[in-house]
This record gives sequence, C-alpha cells and structure tokens, in this order.
Amino acid sequence: MALMDFIKKQFIDILQWTEDADGTLAWRFPMAEMEIQNGASLTVRESQMAMFVNEGTVADVFGPGMYKLTTQTLPVLTYLKNWDKLFESPFKSDVYFFSTRTQLDQKWGTPNPITIRDKDFGIVRMRAFGIYSYHLSDPKTFYQKISGTREAYTREELEGQLRNTMVAGMTDLFGDAGVAFIDMAGNQDEFGKAMQFKMAPVFAEYGLTLDSLVVQNVSLPEELQKVLDQKIGMNMIGDMGRFTQYQVANAIPEAAKNEGGMAGMGVGLGAGVGFGQVMGQSMAAAMQPAAGAAPAAVAGAAGTVAADEVVATLEKLHGLIEKGVLSPEEFAAKKAELLKKLS
Repeated sequence: MALMDFIKKQFIDILQWTEDADGTLAWRFPMAEMEIQNGASLTVRESQMAMFVNEGTVADVFGPGMYKLTTQTLPVLTYLKNWDKLFESPFKSDVYFFSTRTQLDQKWGTPNPITIRDKDFGIVRMRAFGIYSYHLSDPKTFYQKISGTREAYTREELEGQLRNTMVAGMTDLFGDAGVAFIDMAGNQDEFGKAMQFKMAPVFAEYGLTLDSLVVQNVSLPEELQKVLDQKIGMNMIGDMGRFTQYQVANAIPEAAKNEGGMAGMGVGLGAGVGFGQVMGQSMAAAMQPAAGAAPAAVAGAAGTVAADEVVATLEKLHGLIEKGVLSPEEFAAKKAELLKKLS
C-alpha cells in the first residue's frame, strides 16, 4: 500500500513564477499533494525573490538566479527538518515568490480636509495629494506582516493601508514642522522630500522600500481660500498707492467695453493714481513723524508732497485734453476736486 501511494505521488522538479498578471506582490507555488524532488531546479527571475516556509516558519530566501535544491542550498530548511547531509528524498515545503519590481505612479491624498495648526491663520483645514513609488525589498517581513499564507497578494489590497499611513504621516509632519501654510504650498518639492524621509521607516516595517514621493498640490477648502485672498488684499491696501494702481488696472478691461468708458477711465487713471500716491505718502508721513518734531511741521511736509503730486497729476490730465480723451469741462471738474483735497 505504501509503495502504491509513493507511485501515485507527483514530484516537482522545476519551481518558477512567470508573473502572468501585473500588480501581484506575493504568490504561493501550488503544491497540493505534491512534493519537491531532491535536486529540483529553482528559477528566480530578475525582479523576483523566492522563499521556503516550513510549517509556518520562514526558512531559506533566494534572490535572482538558478539553483539546484539540495541540503547545501537549503541550509535553514535542512536544519528545521533535521536532515542529514546525505538526505536525498523528496520533501514538502511551501514556496512563495515575491515581485520586487518598482510599483510606479501610486496615488495618495486626503479624502477629507485634515485639521492642522498654522502659525499665520491658526487652526485650518487643508488638502494635499501626490504620487509615490515603492518596491518590495524584504520578503520575510512582508510575509510575516502583510501577505501571510494567502495564495496571492496584490498591490490593490495594500493600497488602502499605504494611503492611510501616508495621510497620518503627513498630518504629523505638518504639526511638527511649524511651517506656515503659504510657505509649505510654495515649496512642495522640499515638503515631498521631508515626507519621504519621514515615511521611509514606516514602509520598511512592512518589508517595502519607498523609492520616491511627490507632492503635487497643497490647498485649502474653498471657504478658507476666500479668507486667505482677503488677507492678501488687506496686506496690499497697506500701500495705498499700489492698491489704487491695482484697482485701476483691473478696471481698464471693463471700461474698454463701454462707450465713452475709456474717456472716464483716463480721468480715473490719472487722478486715481496720483491721489492714491498722495494719500499713501501723507499717511506714511503722518504715522512716522521725526522724534521731537512739532505736529505743524509734519503737516507742512505732508502738504508740500501732496501739492507736488497734484501738480503732476494735473499735467497728466491736461495731456489727455490734447489727445481728445478728456474734455475741458471734465478736466475743470477733476481739477477742482483735486484742489479741494489740498484745502
């Protein structure tokens, strides 16, 4: 009976994995009731590794190459099974193959805004996303912590775990860095390098190597972006002259669409820019008087500057009359308005 069972058994003399499908990270060779022939051939292709497991215990690990399976090439398995050096009988063992190819263009991102403390805006909610790449570098660790005894383990099954790990690491990085959101959004390359440095040890715990990480976008939710835009606008108002020029420049396209709009725009351009500069310089002089100077002296200095600016503005407006852009009546009205500001 024992002889008949031996005859019916099938023996494996070639062990290899051709990787028919893309995205498989770990694959178990189908043994069923078969045994491995002593002296069988093991083929491990480039970008692969193979590992023998004896009753749940990791034994020998092989890199790319062709191997003849004997007690000499399987020292750990030989020890676990208590074989002697002359052992030549068929044997049973689980054999796993692992793909070490680089997994490119893996996407990460925040499905919902994360809350961080920003030194400029206080508590804010932000989003970020990008891509990363990795490869399997430690089959033993990956088997023990991730894939286990399953017939196959794919990249898609690991994707969710890695994405959540990335978001958690990014949240910690934002909190530890203490960098303002504006600075972080403007230095995405440096932020990506810092994040890769932080996440590399986490990937190593899974038997993976993080090859690259790119931050493609860092942004605020729409409602917070509006607040940021308002803050930038208020900073611009701090320079009244620049702010007036900014307003006039934005109004030109709209004025050009309307009949007679450019004539009125000519008045606003000269008077608005001139008056904005006068106001900005006057405010600066009033807020920063010289030490010990009398208020009257400060006011006199401001008045002198304002008069010079108004004269220059009137000269510009007069030039518009010669070009036919501005009528004498419009010039007279704007002149009276500017002179009134000096009184």
